[in-house]
Amino acid sequence: MIEYILMIVAVLGSLLALMQRDLLKAAILTGIPGAAIAFLYQYLLAPDVALTQAIVGSAIVPVFFALAAYKTRRMEE
Repeated sequence: MIEYILMIVAVLGSLLALMQRDLLKAAILTGIPGAAIAFLYQYLLAPDVALTQAIVGSAIVPVFFALAAYKTRRMEE
């Protein structure tokens, strides 16, 4: 049952990141699906994959996206 909850959290987190108009917020919110998938891997007894997913999907990728969004020029509406 918990695996379904983690899958739903990953999908909802992805949708939440896609619906953001601010790129910096969207970049930060990309860590939610990464963390949910890391917990799912841990629940499925794959700790090595879970650790890799937690590091890459929850930390490194959102930081790189946030840095790229921060370096871009923002245009006010």
